Amino acid sequence: MRSDDAAAGLNSSQRLHLLTSSQHADKLLAEVEAILTASKSKSAFRKYKNALPLAQSKVVEDYIARIRTQMIRVLESQGIGLPEPSFESVHSIRVTLAFVRIAFQECTADRMRGYGEVPESKIRELNGLVDEMVAAVEKLDAYLAQGLGQDLEARLARLAETGADVGMLKTLERIVNDHGMVEFRPTLSMILDRLESKNFEIALFGRVSSGKSSLLNHIVQTEILPVGVTPITAVPTRLIYGETPRLSVWYADRSPERADIARLTELVSEHQNPGNYKHVTRILVELSSDRLRNGVVLVDTPGLGSLATSGAAETLAYLPRCDLGVVLVDAGSTLTEDDIGTIRALYEARIPASVLLSKSDLLAPEDRDRSSAYISEHIHSQLGLAISVHPVSVQPTHSSFLDAWLKDVLVPLYDRHQQLAQESLSRKIGALRETVIMALKLRLTRAPLDRPPDDVQRLGDQGPIDAEQIDSTLRKAVGRITEIRQICFETTQAIRQEADRALDEAANALLNAWAAGGTASPSNLVADELIRVAAEQAGTVSKALKDLAAELSQALQTASKALGYQEAPVEHDFTVFIKEMPKLDLGTLDDMQVHPPVLGKLSRSLALRQTRRALHRQIGQQAEHAFSNLGRMLDAWARRILGELQLRFETHADQYRAHLSRMGTRASIQGEDQTAILRDLNSLGEAQTEEQAQMAPVT
Repeated sequence: MRSDDAAAGLNSSQRLHLLTSSQHADKLLAEVEAILTASKSKSAFRKYKNALPLAQSKVVEDYIARIRTQMIRVLESQGIGLPEPSFESVHSIRVTLAFVRIAFQECTADRMRGYGEVPESKIRELNGLVDEMVAAVEKLDAYLAQGLGQDLEARLARLAETGADVGMLKTLERIVNDHGMVEFRPTLSMILDRLESKNFEIALFGRVSSGKSSLLNHIVQTEILPVGVTPITAVPTRLIYGETPRLSVWYADRSPERADIARLTELVSEHQNPGNYKHVTRILVELSSDRLRNGVVLVDTPGLGSLATSGAAETLAYLPRCDLGVVLVDAGSTLTEDDIGTIRALYEARIPASVLLSKSDLLAPEDRDRSSAYISEHIHSQLGLAISVHPVSVQPTHSSFLDAWLKDVLVPLYDRHQQLAQESLSRKIGALRETVIMALKLRLTRAPLDRPPDDVQRLGDQGPIDAEQIDSTLRKAVGRITEIRQICFETTQAIRQEADRALDEAANALLNAWAAGGTASPSNLVADELIRVAAEQAGTVSKALKDLAAELSQALQTASKALGYQEAPVEHDFTVFIKEMPKLDLGTLDDMQVHPPVLGKLSRSLALRQTRRALHRQIGQQAEHAFSNLGRMLDAWARRILGELQLRFETHADQYRAHLSRMGTRASIQGEDQTAILRDLNSLGEAQTEEQAQMAPVT
């Protein structure tokens, strides 16, 4: 009987119970491991104290490992296999981050009022705190979505096996890891991408409709990129050589896919992919063009100054990736602050620039020469850079301009692209090295030392700083962005409903003019009055944005000065974005027929009602359409400006926050940390000397 029982074994329910009990036991063991780790954690909200000594912790971990080994043997003895993992770790992390985001969003001033009235003085800072934390969570989410969390150390090891010189990068990777400088990892990953690819990337930058896509089509000799007057290219589009035309698309929220090349327009145009709502992160187009051979890659970037704010941000984010920046200046609108800003950003990233005067067929020869000279002189006066400006055109009658630039500038770059790619990488590595050195020095100069070594004395010491005050200053600035966004939204919504009031104002102005014996055209007077009312409302939006620009600049300068940074954006660096505000477009009012009311002399109120009715009857619908359009365009314009302002602010504020996080708000840097920082500063200096010896200039 016992033999029969042994042969039968456990039934399915019993085996399931044994498996689930083992899973529960394993979960509890994991909690024991978490307690061991948490008791030694540097978390601000530690749950456990009195961590076990290292030797005892090791014994506990060994026992847990043994229990798990025995548990697996028990399950196997009963014919129970271990189930496969059910969830992708990255997906689970991103889902958890979504709940982290929600947790912070529940702390806005409006939602906190359920727990009592929020002091007026704390509303802005509280909203800024929420936006700051949500932005940090979203950056981590984007980092995971775009695959930037790769093993940099393993990639460096593989490159070293191929004979690549990665000494400096290894040093930088170790220092970034040792000191928790997570903000430098994306740049380091981009440099590794470039080192692994061996391509030479030429990126085209310019304002919307400056002719980038048309120029690229001409260079690769095929009409592959969509062109038009609406914003094009929601994300950078890379053109590489391939025997067969092919389109590859990467997304933030799903796996990459191959697509019909005819779908390119729906992915890159702001019209069909507004705000990049399809979450495209990368587009690669393969073409069999001879001009893409030998590792040359051409990149069509989002148009600067477009309504696609996210596109402008993508353009700025792409700068570290390219080896040459080609900036197109539209001959029909000449040089703009956006163009100057792009050239400045390229050179700050140590990327050489070539400037083209696009659509030069629109200019007479003497105007073309004068415009090219003006642009070159203006760049020199603004940036101190001597850059030649080359006129180009894709029109067949003026193709010699583009052919000359290709022959004299671009083709030589093709021939030297390996050397240039190496030089570009050296510049990028050098720029990253200098930034890391600055971060280490700034941290060190804030470290109180019992006996400051000579290295620290040379760095200078600006005394203690109030880290909490700097945090509060930056946080309030972010909160102010939220306030201004709401003001702009409410104002632009109100403008859409202003047609009736504007027509009433116009009717009153007409009566005043008739009473004074004025002879001005009624249509001109009405148009002027409608435009005045619209301008007053739009002025509210413009003033709010200019006030915000001043506040953001002041906040960064305050933080920069306290932390010892040499430079911070001035107010002009922010206000430069606030331009080209939409205006009321009424069309033509020539057909309007409005005359002084017959009974106007007897009763002004009656005359006013008659005049209002006449205006509403004749141009009421036209005015409503114009004000509605103005509100819509102003809303889009304000969102774009706010996006530009926030991007510029966060670029600097993130550096300051990262420095404050590494420095700590209450605890001083310990002696061991000080020694490590000094050692790493010396390592970077020694690594640079060695790299310079190995990378002698190619003649």
